[in-house]
Amino acid sequence: MHGIKRREALLGALAAPMVVDQVGAQSAFDWKRFRGERIEVSVQLSPRGNLLTQHNREFEELTGIRAGIEVVPEQQHRQKIIIEYASGRPSFDVGEVSLHVNKRQVGRARWNTDINALIADRTLTAPDFDVNDFAQGMREYATQADGRMDTLPAFADYFILYYNKELLTAKNIAVPTNFDEMFDSAKRIEDRSRQVYGHVGRGLKNANVVLWSSFLLGTQQRDMINAERQLITDTDDAIWATRQYQRFLRDASPPGSIGFNWNECQTTFMQGRAAMWIDGIGFAAPLEDPTRSRVAGKVGYAVVPRGPVNHHCALFGAGYGIPEASRKKGPAWLYLQWALGKQMQLRMLAAGAGVPARLSPFSNEEVIGQSRFPREFFSTLQASGRIARAGLPEILPVTEFRDVIGTALTNTIGGADPVAEMRAATAAFRPVLERSEREG
Repeated sequence: MHGIKRREALLGALAAPMVVDQVGAQSAFDWKRFRGERIEVSVQLSPRGNLLTQHNREFEELTGIRAGIEVVPEQQHRQKIIIEYASGRPSFDVGEVSLHVNKRQVGRARWNTDINALIADRTLTAPDFDVNDFAQGMREYATQADGRMDTLPAFADYFILYYNKELLTAKNIAVPTNFDEMFDSAKRIEDRSRQVYGHVGRGLKNANVVLWSSFLLGTQQRDMINAERQLITDTDDAIWATRQYQRFLRDASPPGSIGFNWNECQTTFMQGRAAMWIDGIGFAAPLEDPTRSRVAGKVGYAVVPRGPVNHHCALFGAGYGIPEASRKKGPAWLYLQWALGKQMQLRMLAAGAGVPARLSPFSNEEVIGQSRFPREFFSTLQASGRIARAGLPEILPVTEFRDVIGTALTNTIGGADPVAEMRAATAAFRPVLERSEREG
């Protein structure tokens, strides 16, 4: 109870510096230049959306702008904003975009305003905004191929390496730094007679592609489509990544992994039956809950191991954009600066509402000291932000891509040849992508 009260006090204290700092900046920047205006904001139902709603009054008092906030369940929200964008008359002035799903679609149609142009306007951008505080990988993720950053990065979901400290220590094994070390360590730890395995990972089709891409990101290729936007999932590098996927899932993971999604992996790891697990950082919280997890206090966090050529982790996330059709771009830009400013991003981290796109929150010693997560968790997030790359191709039929490639990967767990599977899957999906690129 004492810890909860200290954490609540810390969260409450975070509100005060926001107002003081921004009021102090009034002499250098006019936050009230659009007083009397009203904007509409549309975001997904999530801890981030709840945080914006909770602190909305602060924005209104700071700027004199009224902000109506619509919070919609994730899948419904994705459909809703695309329909509204396509109509040419979106009801919102600020909208959340799932970058791993809709980035290409929104970017190709040029539905959003270029944030770079707004940042460059010193009359519209507060002097302490600091775009370089956003992790480089997140800035790149929010930037379209033509250089337009048409959303401001909001939060990240990095793939990291979870490991069971107790299992590694028992075998005197250091945290692996490359995939060969990781596989060798997994086999040394494995004790099938006790139902203890060196690794657990997604084997279920569609869900498994993001684990496979974690291997591919370590190769020279790194991407699933080339500069001409052609599918390249049957190259030597792609097949190497498939062989890695096959050996980890077939030879170092629990029986039945062919049907595992993230929740089965999480359960297996929480039960202490797997030594290592590569997956999204968003699944960390239950691992540290002693009422649910047998490994609470024993979990280690590290960046994804290095590949043979490159060192990247898979990145997923969202950005907030301003529709080109909005007539309230100025007020909307002030909202983005507040909603994704340093203090709100710090609140996100302190509340456990997600991984901020900015780097500065991870340097706040008070927040880190009060967290239930170990310091290693925060250093892993910082390091992951520096090496993150998109974990899925920026294409329109991304779900079908995951189905086709994911089926091939699942087949390899059962012993199918990686070369044959990837060539067949690539041949099957290539015309789908080509048609999508033509029709747009």
